[in-house]
Amino acid sequence: MKLVPMIVLAALAVGTAAFAQDPPPAGGDHPAPSPAMQAARKVVMESCAVDMKTLCDGKAGREAMMCMRDNADKVSSPCKDALGKMMAARQAARPQ
Repeated sequence: MKLVPMIVLAALAVGTAAFAQDPPPAGGDHPAPSPAMQAARKVVMESCAVDMKTLCDGKAGREAMMCMRDNADKVSSPCKDALGKMMAARQAARPQ
């Protein structure tokens, strides 16, 4: 397997986990997502909407993201770029 598809699959898998999580309950242990992460999620939703519809029609939420991961070789470049930026925002938001 070539390196680029492996990176895409890894980014989609990690992005899927971050993207598909429900928001924490009010007053929970988890802090609210950072503004950068919220903006990145919005960009992913906009950039990947066509891909989700064509590749994973009828699926939503976690199922749609798992379908996107399974079809990583068919995902458009703008969607891949948006997922990469979301991963970067997620990494930046993590406590060190």
